[in-house]
Parts: sequence; C-alpha cells; structure tokens
Amino acid sequence: MKDQPDRIPTNLRALLILETLAAAGRAMTPTEIGVEIGLPKPTVHRLCAMLAEEGFLGRDPHDGRLRPAGRARRLAGGLQVAARLDLARHLVLKSVAGRIGETCNLVGVGVAGMVYLDRVDTPWPLRYQLPVGTEVPFHCTASGKMFLSTLPEKELKTVLETVDLTREGPNCITDPAELTARLVRVRAVGHAIDDQEFMAGMIAYAVAVRDPGGRFVAALAFHAPMQRVSLEAGLAHVPVLEEGSRRLEALMFGEG
Repeated sequence: MKDQPDRIPTNLRALLILETLAAAGRAMTPTEIGVEIGLPKPTVHRLCAMLAEEGFLGRDPHDGRLRPAGRARRLAGGLQVAARLDLARHLVLKSVAGRIGETCNLVGVGVAGMVYLDRVDTPWPLRYQLPVGTEVPFHCTASGKMFLSTLPEKELKTVLETVDLTREGPNCITDPAELTARLVRVRAVGHAIDDQEFMAGMIAYAVAVRDPGGRFVAALAFHAPMQRVSLEAGLAHVPVLEEGSRRLEALMFGEG
C-alpha cells in the first residue's frame, strides 16, 4: 500500500490511521503516520484533523503528537467484547454438538440463501462438509425453512415467487403451495426438518434464535447422515437445540 497510495480506498484511509497508531503503541505525528501508510502529507493531515474533531484522536499536550482518544478506545473495547461474544457463542455451539454427537451449525440469512456463520463438526469420519461461509438454499434446508416460516404471509409469498425452487435432494419440494403448507407446520411445531431435501442421505433439524421482539436472528441446526441418525431419531435432539437457542439468546440479548 505504501507504494500505491492512490489505490487505497478513501473510506479505508481513516481506518488505516487508527490501525497504524494501534500497531505503533505510541503517539505519532501526522507525518510519521503518512510515511507508514504511504499517503500524501496533506491527505493525512486532513484525515487526522477530522478524526480529532470527531473524538477518535487526541493530541499529546506536551508535543502535539496524536494518540487514540475516547471514541477510538470505546471502539476498541466494543470490538473486544464482540470477540468474547463470538467465543462464548462458539462454546454454546460446541456444547450442543457434544450432546447431540453430530455437526451443529449457526446459520444466518444471506442474499440468496442461508449462510453458515459458525459450526462444530462431529468427530465421526463420515460427515457432510459445509464450511463456515457456505450459502445453502432457503427452500430445501432445515435452517432455510425455519427462517421462511417466520415471515409474514405477504412477504413469504413474494420470496417464494422470486427464489429459484431448484430440485436438490430426492425429497426436495419445488411446488410453492406445498412448501407453504410445510412452513405452516414448521410454525406450529417450532422446528424445521430436512428429510433428504438438500442432499441424498442427509437429515437435519433446526430451531430459531430470536431477538427480544421475537424476530428471527439465526437458526441453530444439526445435520447427520441417515446411516447414523434417522429422521425419527433426530427428533429426540430438538430439546437440546431449543435449550441451545435459549442460551444463545441470553448471550446475545442479555435475557434469561
């Protein structure tokens, strides 16, 4: 980046100033910061003045060098709390996976499907590899159907008219009316299933993680090969998922 200052996006430059100060661990002059980042002196002075005016930087009263101020320190503290929350969330997921004995996932809503946010793999050698960041369809996954079941009727109709209901697994539902009927059932029982709808030979269960207003935030799910867990046997693990969901809600929103 030092050799190509013009290629540094404008909205990234202020962050680089804060990062440079954090890495240095000492107060710095705008000129020193500019040398580290590789930006022109006028640009760095202008950005530093803006950050100081907004409370992210302050000047040392003795030599005028810049150091992180209140807003930057609050930002750093908040990011540390978020990192601890991620760890605590993962430990809950690990606990759920340990009790069920199968791969467990925390799944959020993406642009065109559900996205794996976190996962703990089963120790069994036979398992389905769906790493963090994988996006899977709404209509044929337990987590996707859990999300769809929380949508108001009008919004659900719009979604089902726009998403591609491609046949994935052997039991995949591609008819909007049939899928809607299944989602009514999901809403009634409070959990969703995947009975070889996404992949042949795989079953899954999911429950919702909700905010204090009852809105869907994520799905907590497990999946397993049918050679090890039948759809009927998987139902016995739903209370473990529900308990895990309550623990995640308490972590994320301070309830319970």
